[in-house]
Amino acid sequence: QVQLVESGGGLVQAGGSLRLSCAASGRTFSTYAMGWFRQAPGKEREFVARITLSGGSTYYTDSVKGRFTISRDNAKNTVYLQMNSLKPEDTAVYYCAARPETTIKYTQWGQGTQVTVSS
Repeated sequence: QVQLVESGGGLVQAGGSLRLSCAASGRTFSTYAMGWFRQAPGKEREFVARITLSGGSTYYTDSVKGRFTISRDNAKNTVYLQMNSLKPEDTAVYYCAARPETTIKYTQWGQGTQVTVSS
């Protein structure tokens, strides 16, 4: 299993950018597909983006397409979420998650990092 730790959250004005990082422990990072999720106050957690084991394929929820980019560096055991043109509705706690290649469920979660976008 991998342990996940997010960083990079903070307060930013609308239109600004942030880059979230998720560092994974362990030597099996490359055997996990990775995803980012978020949860806004009073709302359910929602999917944001995912990336395959090698990083060759990515997928985004419609609301962030063209603004967010997920990437990974398997040599550094890290997955990133570059967020540009941020909007107040992007305000949420952002979580990274790991899905073993043999399953369809995300089994490992980080503790989350707060992103606040002011208008």
